[in-house]
Amino acid sequence: MQLHNLKRKTPNKTSTQVGRGGTRGKTSGKGTKGQNARAGRKKRPEIRDVIKRLPKLRGRGVSSLKSIQSKSVPVNLGDINEYFSVGDTVSLETLIAKGLASSSSGNIAVKVLGGGNLDKKLTFKGCKVSESARAKITSAGGVIE
Repeated sequence: MQLHNLKRKTPNKTSTQVGRGGTRGKTSGKGTKGQNARAGRKKRPEIRDVIKRLPKLRGRGVSSLKSIQSKSVPVNLGDINEYFSVGDTVSLETLIAKGLASSSSGNIAVKVLGGGNLDKKLTFKGCKVSESARAKITSAGGVIE
């Protein structure tokens, strides 16, 4: 063993480099002043601003609280009693023809309600009927199909 072959048991300790010193120098590789030079910089991506400006087209149209089902046109038994004669058939087409229901609003269903009295025997086709109207129609001798 000779002196030039000797090695240390532990290596030299080197200090950890910080932004102020070491090989980076002055601005520590962060350029000059401003937002980009600050610690923990988080710049908002430009595309995010474009996305935020776009209109949101979610859900079902303007109001998601609106029902998907089409609303039915309400017609009272009292009105049907005035416009129809004995033995007639009450349907969506006949109600539109007599002016009791309108198809302009896009509604395709009719619901017969129990308002008023019915004293004629009528046949109801393709109409929704409330419980009170059903009782009045059957008591007058009418038929619901």
